[in-house]
Amino acid sequence: MTHYLLRRLLAMPLLLLGVATMAFLLGNFVKGDPLASILNDRQMANPEAVAAAKARWGLERSIPERYVIYVGNLLEGDLGVSFRTKRPVMRDLLDRLPATLELVISAMLFGTLAGMAIGVLAAHFRNGPVDHGARIVALIGSSVPVFWSGLIALYVFSVQLSWLPGPGRLAPALKPPETVTGFYTVDALLAGEWGTFANALSHLVLPTVMLGWAVLGIISRMIRASMLDVMQQDFITTARAKGAGTLRLLLRHALRNAMVPALTIIGFSFAYLITGAILTETVFSWPGIGSYAVDAARSLDHPAIIGVTIVGALAFLLANLLTDIAYVFANPRIRLE
Repeated sequence: MTHYLLRRLLAMPLLLLGVATMAFLLGNFVKGDPLASILNDRQMANPEAVAAAKARWGLERSIPERYVIYVGNLLEGDLGVSFRTKRPVMRDLLDRLPATLELVISAMLFGTLAGMAIGVLAAHFRNGPVDHGARIVALIGSSVPVFWSGLIALYVFSVQLSWLPGPGRLAPALKPPETVTGFYTVDALLAGEWGTFANALSHLVLPTVMLGWAVLGIISRMIRASMLDVMQQDFITTARAKGAGTLRLLLRHALRNAMVPALTIIGFSFAYLITGAILTETVFSWPGIGSYAVDAARSLDHPAIIGVTIVGALAFLLANLLTDIAYVFANPRIRLE
């Protein structure tokens, strides 16, 4: 397995370079003038200001020249400077990454645990009311767009019922805790600020459920299908004949084996949530990479767009690698060559 991991790790930089190249070319051939995000209308009417901006940002060079310079900087870990924020893209991404990870990890935990529980119950009560209800929940979660369900959830639970707070990571009157991990909930706990922790957790509930709902639906249906297949195996019949209880039979014997085919969905769901958090972060005003990507796309901020694309590609590559490794631990008969 060591040689397999080394090959995969060595291939990652080449794959990321390919993704960055495609993003660079698409960004430079798309219609629109990036100078519009750098200069205001009055400056755009001034030829000297336009020429100075092009010279400063290297836009007067040809696309091949810009690509060579960009790749050289990329090899040094430099993603360029954002047209919109005038800050290094790497710094912008690192500042916003904790907010996205806090949301994605909580959504992944919710979607995985709830999806597994619903899938097991649906398989156990096959073709019953529980199974039909689980199918409806999965269908709604995977088909309803998050910008609609998120707005409805905000209107119902925040505006009408006042059970949960509105958009944002924290109430405006509260000061963010001292940064340790960048996760407001964790940092508030480390600082002993229980009020801040409760407020940050309450702000996390709605976006977590809305983002994790689609993953819940996919995982629950996969677990149900795998459970039904495993329950027909001989070792389940043997365990049942030995007097294994229903709970032990479902969780220890059936679920453990049903998890192997579901690992692919769970692994890629994490990468999907990172790249798919754009709408969720926009609806809930969550200051993460998703909202940063939306702002970059609106202003044709090419360095920021390419930076976000690289982060998304890296998430998928790492998720794929970790999923393959998880296969080995879930089923020792599998060997990575």
